[in-house]
Amino acid sequence: MSLRAGSFGVAVALALVSAPAAADNAPSKNDSQAGACSRFAWPIAREKAWFAGKLPTAHSGERVAKSDEGILLALKPTKTFDFFLAPEHKPSPDSFSGNFVIFGVAAPGLYQVTLSEDASVDVFENGVRLKSTAFTGDKDCPGLRKSVRFELTPGAPITIQISNSPKDQIKVAIAPAS
Repeated sequence: MSLRAGSFGVAVALALVSAPAAADNAPSKNDSQAGACSRFAWPIAREKAWFAGKLPTAHSGERVAKSDEGILLALKPTKTFDFFLAPEHKPSPDSFSGNFVIFGVAAPGLYQVTLSEDASVDVFENGVRLKSTAFTGDKDCPGLRKSVRFELTPGAPITIQISNSPKDQIKVAIAPAS
């Protein structure tokens, strides 16, 4: 066998051996989805895990005990919904909106309100609209769209108001910032 033929044989053998490894390293649809979810500015794995499970359902306007794993909020057509206060961003009339009240948080600090869908969120403490301190999101992350941070104080009732949702239900989690 000539050196040239031997080199060719080695090249073919290396190509065959490395081909499955290259295919294993090719990005899959799941990898691209995981990559999208890794583009959030802070960790959202906790909320993503919560949203993957069965959540208690709340209807718009209800007072709910704070769930440590989030809730599934049933929304109403925006055209028929009576807002606690007008949303900061005007919703589309063909969207869905709703709200719920929690009895407060246990400790003062930074909390994140995380949503499964593309929607606006307003947070009110003792009837006063709070300014968010930070926002992160990615429209390509399946099952989780955005997370917004607010400074909350204990003891005060907190109204979470959702508007401009394309769907009639949304998963919402409120948790200490991670």
